[in-house]
Amino acid sequence: MSFPFLFEDTKNKPAYIIAEIGGNFTAYAEAKKLVDAAKEAGVDCIKLQTYRAETLTTKKAMFDMENTGKISQYEFFKKNELPKELHRLVFDYAQNKGLDWFSTPAHQTDVDMLEALGVKAFKIGADDAVNIPLLKYIGEKDLPVFLSTGMCTLEEVKASVSAILETGNNKIVIFHTVSGYPTYPEYVNLNVIKTLQREFPGFPIGFSDHTLSALASICAVAMGAKVIEKHFTLDKNAAGPDHMLSADPKEMKYLVESIRTVEKMLGSGVKAPDGPEIKNIINNRKSIVATRDIKKGEILSSDNISIKRPGGGIQPKFFEEVIGRKAGRDINEDTLISWEEIG
Repeated sequence: MSFPFLFEDTKNKPAYIIAEIGGNFTAYAEAKKLVDAAKEAGVDCIKLQTYRAETLTTKKAMFDMENTGKISQYEFFKKNELPKELHRLVFDYAQNKGLDWFSTPAHQTDVDMLEALGVKAFKIGADDAVNIPLLKYIGEKDLPVFLSTGMCTLEEVKASVSAILETGNNKIVIFHTVSGYPTYPEYVNLNVIKTLQREFPGFPIGFSDHTLSALASICAVAMGAKVIEKHFTLDKNAAGPDHMLSADPKEMKYLVESIRTVEKMLGSGVKAPDGPEIKNIINNRKSIVATRDIKKGEILSSDNISIKRPGGGIQPKFFEEVIGRKAGRDINEDTLISWEEIG
């Protein structure tokens, strides 16, 4: 599976699952373990976060969230920014494992670095969802754009999508995102997926999951989401703000397997007998049957016919039409009555 898949007819294709590992490692050895575990879990892609503290935030900006506490944004990002060479090593390793890969740039210079590394898509984080200059700069690269919409109104989403479309780039995946870290059930608002499907027909709609379990992602696919992004860690209790809202290997494997099961359950949407139902039409439906021996010429009535299993005979809907007809031959008790046997 690869990015072009997302812009073909996805109706009967599996959801594309992204493991976000950016923020959950600072060294290549850690990243390799994450990639290996993501591959084992069955995801399609890994994603990083690409930023430099100097171009991302002022030194006065603060975090004050449940997963961070009150800390300096500049000091946090400075500590966790990933150098270009580490990006290259991780991307190469993921590709060798058969996984797609891309990243979320936070500035035009980050976009340039990722482009130099041969990235095939860009993610726009919720913090930049209304950063029109960056959206246009990324759109002009004519690569798939994964747009998070956390903290946005619907009108802001429309404006951001329009800004990308103005560059001539229509390869846009629109994520329903809630920028709560973590996001609790009462704020997940999965019905937004339906809103985005209605407002942006023809664009894949995804879900970027910041909840504390796999359930929201599984439900999102049941509602039609075609792309799922979930943070991924080896240890949910590790130091760092993203670990607590990340899936660990066991949970990610459960998420992937559950989504694939849901996709099987969703089926084709055609209402018709399928699988075991085809056999059970004969075994479990009912027909018009003789309730006692009936002699040739005898009038059929509720005294000598009834509706019982199995199927395969005259359907119950014709019961009134059969009443009053004559038996064309002797009919034994408990025998299905056929049209050929009645006059």
